[in-house]
Amino acid sequence: MLAVIKLAGTQYMVKKNDVIKVNKLNSSVGEEFEIKDVLSLVDGADVKLGTPTLENVVVRAKIIEQGRDKKVIVFKKRRRKHHKRKNGHRQYISMVEIIDIK
Repeated sequence: MLAVIKLAGTQYMVKKNDVIKVNKLNSSVGEEFEIKDVLSLVDGADVKLGTPTLENVVVRAKIIEQGRDKKVIVFKKRRRKHHKRKNGHRQYISMVEIIDIK
């Protein structure tokens, strides 16, 4: 069973026991929560599409880790101007495990 969910402003295609990396959520590690923004559901040959979301479909998930992602280097250069700038960015993330789709 697959579901397309909307979480933290981004859409993810998930199934049971998947672990996804999302932008930081304001919850603690180990906390379970429900995602009600389910956009579509695939169960074998049966496909349900929401307008925009499906009623009576809930995805249960649990936060298993919070931290920071790998560093992304931002390098800007203007040719022949002796201008270079190097910056780094580490995004705050949450690792979410999908427990159940009902």
